[in-house]
Amino acid sequence: MDATRLGTLNRTRVTRNHDIIRQWAERRGARPATMPGSEYNGRLGVLRFDFPGYGGAVLRPVDWDEWFATFDARHLHFRYQDRRPDGTPSNFNRLERPTREDH
Repeated sequence: MDATRLGTLNRTRVTRNHDIIRQWAERRGARPATMPGSEYNGRLGVLRFDFPGYGGAVLRPVDWDEWFATFDARHLHFRYQDRRPDGTPSNFNRLERPTREDH
């Protein structure tokens, strides 16, 4: 892969698009999850992805519909990276609340 193409893949991106988020997670074998005990009034609390080999013992799986319903209700943005600077797949992701300038 040439350096120009790699440079566009290793930068962080931001999206709210469900298809992009789901495809990104599924390419890495990650499943939607939440932190047990973080629920409030019967609604999901902390949203996470459960990556193979990480966190599964402490995360509770949830379905995509419930995960995205919470994501949308909170007006979250998904910041992610496709590849690390060395070209290997990146699992970097963060859920963010939009800033005032983003509205």
